[in-house]
Amino acid sequence: FFYCRRTSDWISAIIVFSLGVASEIGVCKMFYLYFYESSVRDVVAEYLTCDELLIPASRFESNILKTMRHVKKRALIFWIVIISNGFVYVTKPLVIPGRHLPEDEFILLGLNPVHESPNFEIAYLVTIAGVMITVYLPSNITAFLIIITGYTEAQMLALAQEMQLIWDDAEIYYRNYKNLRGNYPIEDHIKMKKLIINNFIKYRLKDVIKIHTINLKLISKVESVFRGAMAIEFTILIISLTAVLLGGLEKTYLELPFALMQVAIDCFIGQKVIDACEIFEKSVYASKWERFDKSNMTTVLVILQTAQKTMTLSAGGMITLSYPSLMAILKSIYSTFTTL
Repeated sequence: FFYCRRTSDWISAIIVFSLGVASEIGVCKMFYLYFYESSVRDVVAEYLTCDELLIPASRFESNILKTMRHVKKRALIFWIVIISNGFVYVTKPLVIPGRHLPEDEFILLGLNPVHESPNFEIAYLVTIAGVMITVYLPSNITAFLIIITGYTEAQMLALAQEMQLIWDDAEIYYRNYKNLRGNYPIEDHIKMKKLIINNFIKYRLKDVIKIHTINLKLISKVESVFRGAMAIEFTILIISLTAVLLGGLEKTYLELPFALMQVAIDCFIGQKVIDACEIFEKSVYASKWERFDKSNMTTVLVILQTAQKTMTLSAGGMITLSYPSLMAILKSIYSTFTTL
């Protein structure tokens, strides 16, 4: 900005401003997590405790692991995209003829003329260090958030399948029980079948309620811990994206995917949690509850009412992370750009 006031090159000032704002995302997230370190540790410990409740080699655990493989790919793709963006950004000057920095308009104070030795080498090394911090922090912090919210998503999807198969599991349990104990008299057969099946369903529903309640508490704690960081991130990204458009895409085309990807992935993971909750809600109604006894029907009704309280993540409690929110943010950025 010091040199822009001399040259009146306000486009360069806007580009430098957008770079400066975007580079603060990771630093702000790091300080925010450091400030709430104990809360983050508690959340991770509770997720590990929840994972210890799984029965090894069970269908429930198998379904969770299946979903977590997709979550792992999701986090890995995001990490690679962000890190690759920084790598391309700092190596771009090496393939362009002449001496160039990643941003020739960005002149470090005290290193002018910047294209002469040793100023050029110092400026380039400082830029590389800055870019490493800029991409490394948000890529790892967001990947961590993808994993823990993805685990809740995996639990909800696994619970949904358990609810859909609960009646079939009860009938299989009854057949195995009958084979072990032998046949009952005809007059007692129907009564015993209903009793055994509904007892099995009763205890299975208790497990569903327990796991569902744990996940409700976990996602609530994640939301309360990260909502402030999300609010700061979204504010910075909206300002940065607006400045990127004002600076011209021909000069800021590498910065745009860096900022846009972070907005998109936050809304994506929020939407995946919402979708998993909706799938669970539908599976509760599709559990063949009409065949249960009155006690189990009442329990299913309670589960259904609880399932209708959708788990959500938000930015500061104001913006729910979802696809509609992403579209609204992009629309507001474009409206601000056209106004300016």
